[in-house]
Amino acid sequence: MTGLLAKMHPSLFWALLAAMASLLLFQAIFLSRFLPLLIQAASADRTGSAGAVQLEAGVPVRSGDATFPKAMDNVTVRQGESAILRCLVDNRVTRVAWLNRSSILFAGNDKWCLDSRVEIVTNTQTQYVIQIKDVNVYDEGPYTCSVQTDNHPKTLRVYLIVQVPPQIVEISSDISINEGGNISLTCIATGRPDPMITWRHISPKAVGFLSEDEYLEITSITREQSGAYECSASNDVAPPIVQRVNVTVNYAPYISGAKSTGVPVGQKGILQCEASAVPSAQFLWYKDDKRLTEGQKGLKVENKAFFSRLTFFNVSEQDYGNYTCVAFNQLGNTNASIILYGPGAVHDGNNGGSRRAGCVWLLSFLLFLLLPQF
Repeated sequence: MTGLLAKMHPSLFWALLAAMASLLLFQAIFLSRFLPLLIQAASADRTGSAGAVQLEAGVPVRSGDATFPKAMDNVTVRQGESAILRCLVDNRVTRVAWLNRSSILFAGNDKWCLDSRVEIVTNTQTQYVIQIKDVNVYDEGPYTCSVQTDNHPKTLRVYLIVQVPPQIVEISSDISINEGGNISLTCIATGRPDPMITWRHISPKAVGFLSEDEYLEITSITREQSGAYECSASNDVAPPIVQRVNVTVNYAPYISGAKSTGVPVGQKGILQCEASAVPSAQFLWYKDDKRLTEGQKGLKVENKAFFSRLTFFNVSEQDYGNYTCVAFNQLGNTNASIILYGPGAVHDGNNGGSRRAGCVWLLSFLLFLLLPQF
């Protein structure tokens, strides 16, 4: 350093000395004026004593008051908004400064922090106000207004609370599970204050909340418990945040509709088999252990997601009889018997049995038994 100064041009050397002297003089003046305030503020941080600085609410404490409240007032703002910190003073105040913990923000009109978001709003004989723009969680903490009155330094303190709307940061993916299995759904959210998590099943039969926790456990799940599950995160800072998880419950086919049908010869006849299943069922048709397929003469097989339809375009006597509908997926299979019958047949459509009307035949048989007696 000494060698560098020796090689320096005389005019530059004297300019550098003048700048250093000005800086030292400024520091000396500042310390002489504000050192008592800084000591008082630091002492308040260590001991926890506090005055009252309020954010446009309540009755602020003036510097001329004989005593200061011990309780710390809170200023609450939402993340992204501006915080106004107001310190009310009077004409007896000779020096004033704002500090964040032990760091100087402003001393009088002089800014001592590098944060462009912090600026002085008002510095008059009645109030000393600073503003913090675009507040974030790192701004949260104690702020101190330190004043000098009649050679007696006093501090007024406020605690800045930053609220953050809820945000769901992790949630379970959509899930597919076989009936009877167990699932665990997760919903993690952040916010200030901590958000409350609730789970509910989006279903006409669902009543109230299923859980008020980050985790939702369902054991021995049934097909009725499939559908969307809604996670809601709320903390009263902003409207609740809602996300959904879709739960698919897989189960083997169940035939819900298989009704026998009576059709005259020469007419069009339809047999239909309905089945509920996840994944959707596939269908096969049989008659007398012989599989029926699309393309057979006078016959059409139509398979949809939830039903299969067997169409006879021109019913003949040979078409009458018992048909078997088989519904299956990878979890299992089931079948039902359906009967196509003609006019005059007495049939119980529920059990799949059918029988020809036998009244005429029975009467003839009785007459045959009785005639030899005459």
